[in-house]
Amino acid sequence: MERTPILIYGASGFGREVAWLAESCGREVTCFIDDDPKKHGQKLNGLTILSLEESRSHFPYSSVILGVGTPGLRETMTMKAEKAGFLFAMLIHPSVKKSNWIEIEEGVVICAGSILTTNIRLGRHVQINLDCSIGHDVIMGEFTTLAPGVHVSGWVHFGKRVYVGTGAVFINGTEEKHLDIGDDAVIGAGAVVTQSIPKGETWGGVPARPLHSKK
Repeated sequence: MERTPILIYGASGFGREVAWLAESCGREVTCFIDDDPKKHGQKLNGLTILSLEESRSHFPYSSVILGVGTPGLRETMTMKAEKAGFLFAMLIHPSVKKSNWIEIEEGVVICAGSILTTNIRLGRHVQINLDCSIGHDVIMGEFTTLAPGVHVSGWVHFGKRVYVGTGAVFINGTEEKHLDIGDDAVIGAGAVVTQSIPKGETWGGVPARPLHSKK
């Protein structure tokens, strides 16, 4: 199991939660990274905030984990960290229950209380927040985010950079007709998703209906 120190990229609310998650996983957190020069040199929960360049110079052998929930911004920050030469950590809280039949790629964050059943695939830098459940044969494309308390039934396939708000629920698809959630879709808090959602659309309500599309 990897034990390199961790740098949290994103001195934000979720960044602080990710730092706590890292500590709960027995990992050493050495600093926060942030792109806002006004924050550099400040302390956040006892850790110094540095620029990406400073953190690379001070901690060249540390791994980065993204502490930002917004999928598109997280993707941009990931590319910056890659360009700076960083590798990425993976964090899974010890309380998480999951089978052995799960594929998890780099940068994934799974917070406390979540349950993942079987034959699930999580792409790069997927974030699963507190108390989520994910059923069988679910696929999550890279940079997808589940806010706290999201429940995903079996045979739901998420594209890239999907954002799912707190407490949303997805009914199950089938092997012949799974629910497809398109790239860059946004699902509102408390929504009940009963059908596939096209890419770039924002849906909400019970049952979920389209609210608007990205232009």
